[in-house]
Amino acid sequence: MREWGLVNGSDLVQGWACSQGGLMARYSSNTATALGGALVLSSVLAVTPLAAEDACPSADKPIATDRPDVTNSSLVVPFGSFQNENGVNATLGGHFAALDGTNSRLRLGVAPCLEVLVDLPNYTGRFKSGQPSGFSDVTPAIKWQVSPDPGKFDLSLVAGVGLGTGNRAITGGGTQPYIQLPWSYELKDGWGVSGMFTSFFRPSDQSAKQTTETTLSLEKELREDLSVFVEYVGDFPDTGRNQQLMNSGMSWHVTKLQQLDMRLAFGLNNNSPDMIVGVGYSFRVDGLFK
Repeated sequence: MREWGLVNGSDLVQGWACSQGGLMARYSSNTATALGGALVLSSVLAVTPLAAEDACPSADKPIATDRPDVTNSSLVVPFGSFQNENGVNATLGGHFAALDGTNSRLRLGVAPCLEVLVDLPNYTGRFKSGQPSGFSDVTPAIKWQVSPDPGKFDLSLVAGVGLGTGNRAITGGGTQPYIQLPWSYELKDGWGVSGMFTSFFRPSDQSAKQTTETTLSLEKELREDLSVFVEYVGDFPDTGRNQQLMNSGMSWHVTKLQQLDMRLAFGLNNNSPDMIVGVGYSFRVDGLFK
């Protein structure tokens, strides 16, 4: 989602929003960058057949969330299901400290392999004087699962936009679209690898109009209801310094439709937070369209 930290004003507040477990929206003045992103999406659409309805997620499967890792799930929520994902993070750095929440993402399965989602305004409170506090944007999006090999190799396409409703000191102001491709590949013995490519655009930002975010996550299912992960996250603006994190955490399915999670992340360079600690709770309600 949807959250990965707070550095240099708004740099990371919106980033975590779209990755859940963030929207570092930028817009590129480089036309080739925008065209390249569109080309990637169109190429995937051209070579990937639409998943058959019986290959789409169903309500008999346990909850699959976009948190606590930055890498979003490659799966949509089942048709007719509503999912609510929430979390709180504490972020520490050499010159700042902040608490943000509730990082709420609402997801609704509106058709087989298709969902609409919205990130609600997230409040960031800074603990040091002179640093801004306030809400992030409302950010709606649509997510389409186009898995080439459902259950083995899953892939989704996401497009959304921050509506510019938040505090400009936190979000940067203006509408902020993004495109995103989360994927996952199942290995053996409960191991899996996943990742995500995101291009964030910020038309109104005169310094850095586009940021590319890449993630790579290694996951291990310890039990049917318990899994852990370690993850690399990198954000690379078209101008300025990049930000990189090593993220880790665990998720526990309290029931088939409820999840508790926690995460611990460390910055890998001077432009990133020193440490982020977060906890979260998510739930799903099925059968809304019966």
